Amino acid sequence: MRLDWKWLAPVLALALGALGAAILVATTPQAEVRLPARRVPVVRVLKVEKRDLQFSVRTHGTVAPRTESDLVPQVTGPVVWVSPAMVSGGFFEADEVLLRIDPRDYEAALEQALATLARRQSEHARTQKELSRQRGLAERNISSAAKLDDAVNADNVAAAGVRGARASAARAERDLERTEIRAAFPGRVREERVDVGQFLTRGASIGKLYAVDLAEVRLPVPDEELAFLDLPGFQRNHESGTGGPGVRLSARFAGKTWSWTGRVVRTEGEIDPHSRMVHVVAQVDDPYGRTELSKRPPLAVGLFVEAEIEGRIARDVVVLPRAVVREGDRVLVVDEQNRLHQRDVEVLRTDRNQVVIRTGLRTGERVCVSPLESFVDGMEVRVSGESDELLTEGTQAQL
Repeated sequence: MRLDWKWLAPVLALALGALGAAILVATTPQAEVRLPARRVPVVRVLKVEKRDLQFSVRTHGTVAPRTESDLVPQVTGPVVWVSPAMVSGGFFEADEVLLRIDPRDYEAALEQALATLARRQSEHARTQKELSRQRGLAERNISSAAKLDDAVNADNVAAAGVRGARASAARAERDLERTEIRAAFPGRVREERVDVGQFLTRGASIGKLYAVDLAEVRLPVPDEELAFLDLPGFQRNHESGTGGPGVRLSARFAGKTWSWTGRVVRTEGEIDPHSRMVHVVAQVDDPYGRTELSKRPPLAVGLFVEAEIEGRIARDVVVLPRAVVREGDRVLVVDEQNRLHQRDVEVLRTDRNQVVIRTGLRTGERVCVSPLESFVDGMEVRVSGESDELLTEGTQAQL
């Protein structure tokens, strides 16, 4: 019997294809089934350490002299001598002669006053003798009471004349002394308007002087910062004369930063209703370095300075980066099982970089400092630096 290949060939092709497919299925490797890796974020932590912290308040101000006054002559006359220090910017010491007025008229006035005083004293001596004689006669009933009364009156008039002449002599002596105009304090000349030959009148300002033994800086302090300072004269129970907090002043001068130390000596006691500032006054001794050997430049009048005022000391507080505290004064604490928990804290003070926490944290606890965008209370985390297991790529939190 002859095979019909016309029908048999397709059947064989199908059979061979089915056999090949079966072989491929039977020999294909099976895929390994894996569970997705658990995503555990990595966070950085800081351990809580309580410590004592001294607060400080930063502010700024301009240096001003403690004492400034006009130079005013108390007598009239032409100027015959002017000190070399009597120029703008010149330095002088206390009781130093700055200028002299022609003294000849005042010397003559003093001589005249002394002559008058001598005459009045002589007259008084004569009336005293006459009074003594009249009293002796009255005791022997030789002189009348009227003559005794006249002698008493004459002695009183002569005594008054002596007192008047003595006062005139003292005034003439003071006027003569005032022909030499002396400095009342060690200082510097701000401006001068006088020269030799100029005729001065009593009470006319001829210059401006300011003291250099002490300098003052008026410093504005915000209302909310007052809680961190112990200011003299501001609290009712502050002891007078105990001194205020220390102040560190700094300024740029000749391309370098220099510093000076001072102390708050008083407050103006009123809060500006517009700026909510109270002004304190810091004082610096020897701002021009007259008593010390130093290359530091002078704390000159008009210099703008930055100031840091020493504040009160806070006991057992925690200092953390400012970003740690979240809305509502809360922080994230990592427990011993590496789980996150929110914790309410009492914030004592916040500044640009850090926050001071009074209560809510215990020593040794770990505070999360990583900026997690989202979290769930009790969420598991891994602390940076601990290597219990490898994390799947892409699961590490942004630090």
